[in-house]
Amino acid sequence: MITIYHNNRCRKSREGLGILERSGKPFEIRKYLEDTLSESELKNLLSKLGIKPIDLVRKNETIWKESFKNKDLTDAQVIKAMVDNPKLIERPVVINGNKATIGRPPEKILEII
Repeated sequence: MITIYHNNRCRKSREGLGILERSGKPFEIRKYLEDTLSESELKNLLSKLGIKPIDLVRKNETIWKESFKNKDLTDAQVIKAMVDNPKLIERPVVINGNKATIGRPPEKILEII
């Protein structure tokens, strides 16, 4: 099953959702700001993406700038920051089985569906 981690207020996330809708393939939407990720879910997502936690952070978010920027954080601390502040998670993220991608640009989603 394909899953999109979606924030409807984000234009890129809406574009990614449109790509999935046009694909005709079944998928589910996870509104990760409401249905937040646990630490283990986030670690699993990072593993599928094949990236370090810092690479999933939205570094222009006010929360990041005010609380975390220029600090020497461990991977575990970055993960905790994203679990505690899901707005910090880059979007959209799409998972298809053991593959995942950050939909930036949204067309990257096509590579895994």
